[in-house]
Amino acid sequence: MLTIFVDADGCPVKEEVYRVAKRYGLKVVLVANARMRIPSEDSIEQVVVKGRYDAADDWIVEHVAEDDIVVSGDIPLASRCLKKGASVIGPKGRVFTEDSIGTALADRALLAYLRESETMTASPAPFVKKDRSRFLTRLNEVIQAILKKPQVPILSSKIPG
Repeated sequence: MLTIFVDADGCPVKEEVYRVAKRYGLKVVLVANARMRIPSEDSIEQVVVKGRYDAADDWIVEHVAEDDIVVSGDIPLASRCLKKGASVIGPKGRVFTEDSIGTALADRALLAYLRESETMTASPAPFVKKDRSRFLTRLNEVIQAILKKPQVPILSSKIPG
C-alpha cells in the first residue's frame, strides 16, 4: 500500500496531506521528535523518535519503500529516499528527482558556506498561500503518476498440467 511519510517537525502542509490521503485512501505516517495533535483516523499514524538530531530522518529512510511518498524540505533526506525509489516533495511543492537532487545538494552546500562566512544573511522566503497551492498540485500529480504505473501481475498458484 502506498504510504505518505511526513517529516512532521515544522511541516506546514500536514492538513493538506491528510485531505489528499483521505481522498485516495492512503496511509499517512508522521515522523517527529515530539508528540503532536493529529486526526483520530486509522489511516494516520504518528511515530515519535528520540535521540540525535537526524533520528526522524533515519527512521523514515529505514521504513520508506519504492513508490512511497515523502514530504520533506530536507535535501539530504530527499536524496536518501530517492535512492530507495520513493518520491519526495518539499512543503513548497518542489518535487525532488534523481536529475535534480545533485544540484539541490550543491546549492545547499553553497548556501551553508555563504551563511557560515557571513556573506549571506538573508533567511528563506516565508511560506505563503501560493506555496500551499503548489504543494497540493504536486502531491496530486505524484500520486497520479504512481497509481498509473503498471503493476506486476500476480502469478497464479496453479501450474498448468
